This record gives sequence, structure tokens and C-alpha cells, in this order.
Amino acid sequence: MVSCCDCQVMVVFALVLARQLTMQMMQNPQILAALQERLDGLVGSPSGYMESLPKVVKRRVNALKNLQVKCAHIEAKFYEEVHELERKYAALYQPLFDKRSDIVRAAYEPTDEECEWKPDEEEELTEEMKEKAKVEEEKKDEEKEDPKGIPEFWLTVFKNVDLLSEMLQEHDEPILKHLQDIKVKFSDAGQPMSFTLEFHFEPNDFFTNTVLTKTYKMRSEPDESDPFSFDGPEIMGCTGCTIDWVKGKNVTLKTIKKKQKHKGRGTVRTVTKTVPNDSFFNFFSPPEVPESGELDEDSEAVLAADFEIGHFIRERIVPRAVLYFTGEAIEDDDDDVSEPSSVMKVKRRPTRRTIQTMSPR
Repeated sequence: MVSCCDCQVMVVFALVLARQLTMQMMQNPQILAALQERLDGLVGSPSGYMESLPKVVKRRVNALKNLQVKCAHIEAKFYEEVHELERKYAALYQPLFDKRSDIVRAAYEPTDEECEWKPDEEEELTEEMKEKAKVEEEKKDEEKEDPKGIPEFWLTVFKNVDLLSEMLQEHDEPILKHLQDIKVKFSDAGQPMSFTLEFHFEPNDFFTNTVLTKTYKMRSEPDESDPFSFDGPEIMGCTGCTIDWVKGKNVTLKTIKKKQKHKGRGTVRTVTKTVPNDSFFNFFSPPEVPESGELDEDSEAVLAADFEIGHFIRERIVPRAVLYFTGEAIEDDDDDVSEPSSVMKVKRRPTRRTIQTMSPR
């Protein structure tokens, strides 16, 4: 016979196990995508209740739906003003980001005052430890040449972030060592809503471009055919740029050798073929979205990931680059992993990405 105490222990164990399973599921992108697709499928599904309502009540419900459409248009105006605020504050941030770039690429040496940093209480060291650390630091400085700026700053940022490091290949790293800055440029006032990521490179042996760009086009008004689906600006598509590779340095292509047998003579020959190669720099050649908006599953998956990466670089990487370099921002992201994200969510069409920075509701 099971005692009351045993029952309580079993219930607690079951609750803990359920919580652990839920946490694992919430951190699995495939499960989340399947869950959201299922929930999206339920939106608008008739429950039978509306059909049972008297005609006069249905008429009033239609009036409420018309009011809801007007709310969606007001919400669209809200997000347009948010975009204008982003443009305004981007101009205020930019001098600080420019100075960050100057320090990283050794165009400016910060003063002693600018380099003074008061550590958190957890980082406080005893005088003895400080002296020991100072001696070790001086010893290292004597052994090494004086480095310029902050070497491999952006490459380290990319390698520290799972979302970006998954894109990196070994052959990309020597190129990204030449990346000096990433900037976000918003569309001008009165122009269709968009933002452009600019990747600034120092002269290198791989391509002649000094800037590589990726532009994301957004829409911030309700779809007339489905106004109730509006939930903030959507990324509708993106365009990359042409990379002017130095001959023999294009890491997005590779040469393979394949043996072919002649059907008639039976002889075997070796054929050399150029095929696509995995590389971060494929980021600048996204699939084109046709006018119909219809894409195959592979292209939809690539674009969905592309939109997520572009938004993450804009919202997190560029504003907080130094914290991703040191790893501090990664710890913050890990702390937030169990919380539902309101920054971005996939809509029913995988080629669309909804961006939410704040909500008027």
C-alpha cells in the first residue's frame, strides 16, 4: 500500500520531470516551430459558437471586427513612429559606434581615463592578487609584440555566438579577421521601411570590396486580405551584394573531381566541376523571393534563418558587440533562454518574419 508521503514524493518528482521536459522542448527550435504551426492552424478555425448566435448578434460582432481592422491600422502607424525613433536614436548612437570602430582598428588609442573600469563586486581582487596579475600582464607584454587595436574583434564576436558560429567555416576565418566594423543603416524618412547591414573590411587578399551589404525590406501595414494577422513590421525580403572575389579566393565555391565512364567505349575520365561551398559569405547571396511569394521548402528554411540572423545582428550584435566579445552578453542570453521571446516570431508564412520591439497594447 502506497503511503500519503510516498504519493507526495511521486507528485513532486513528476512535476520536476515535467518542468525539465518543458524546458528542453522550449529550447528546441523544431518543436517550437511545429507547435506554432499547430497554433497558427487553430487561428480562425470555426468553433461552431458563432454559427449558433442570433443574426442580430452576428451583425454586432461584424461591427466589432471592423473596429479591430481600424485598430490594426492605428497599430501600423505606431510602428511607423517607432521606426522613426529608431532612426533618430541611431544617429545618436553612431558617434559612439564610430569611436568603438576606431579603437578596434587602432585608429584611436583611448586615454587612461577612458580605459579605467571599475569591476563588479564579484570581480573585486585582493591587493596581492592584483599585484600578481599586474606582474603576469607585464611579463606577457614583454614576450609579445604590441598588438594594434583589438585583433580579431568581430571574428571573436561571431565565434562566441552560436547563431553566427554555426555559419562559419574554417576557410571563412582568415577573411573575417579583416572585418573592421558592422553598421546598421535605416531607410530615410518617407521611404519604404528597411534596414541595411554594412560589413566594413580593411584591404585584403580575398576580395576588392571595402563594404559588403545586406538590405532587409519590411512592411508595416495590415494585409488587406488578412488584416487580423498584423502583429508588427514584417521582413518581406532581402537583397545581398556582389562580392568581387580575387581569382582563386572565392570560398563560396569549391572544385571537385569526379570520374565519368563513357557509355560506349567504357573508358574512364576525370571531370573537374565547380560546386557551391558552405561559407558565411553565402549570407550575401540569399534566395530571391518571386513575385508570387511561393518558395520551395529549402529556400523558405534558408530565408527564415536569414531573417533571424539579420534581425539578431541589428538588435543585439551591433549595439552590444563588446559584451559578445567578452562573453558577458552570452551569459545574459542564457539567463533569458527560458523566457518567451517577444522580439521576433515566425508567422504562418516562413518567408515572413515579424519584428516586435515594443507593443502599443
